[in-house]
Amino acid sequence: MSLVSQVMQQPLLARTFLNLYPPFLGAGIRVKQIDLKKGFVTVTMPLTRFNRNAVGTQFGGSLYAMTDPFYMLILMSQLGSDYVVWDKSAQIRFIRPGRGCVSARFEITPAQLADIRSQAANGQPILIDFQANITDESGQLIAQADKVLYIRRKLARSAQADNQ
Repeated sequence: MSLVSQVMQQPLLARTFLNLYPPFLGAGIRVKQIDLKKGFVTVTMPLTRFNRNAVGTQFGGSLYAMTDPFYMLILMSQLGSDYVVWDKSAQIRFIRPGRGCVSARFEITPAQLADIRSQAANGQPILIDFQANITDESGQLIAQADKVLYIRRKLARSAQADNQ
């Protein structure tokens, strides 16, 4: 297990590591809660001069950056090294301007995880869709990010040869 993988399994270290990650640090993105083993992450981003766009609201790229790695990190942690997990595609819909602090919560439930394991059991790749809602302090929806993740269970080498 790599050092980064070990760090990500410890909530306090994972939060510190991600909060110091340069793209998050520069945009003001803060991981407030993280427990990859339990399957959740909460992030916030205040409106600052570093993430403000030309019209004085949250920059769309920063809103997207809030959503980027979290579903992948949760799945990598929960599925373990027997699976390949990649972000496959993403899109974001801007609903209304972000004029203050915004937040997003990412969660994968035990039922979702069991379904993913079941679908990926034969070693064939699957694509799973997730949606992240970004809301303001009053709970108003600011943006929705759709994430598609590629997941494949690694088969033993002898099983891979049998499938070819």
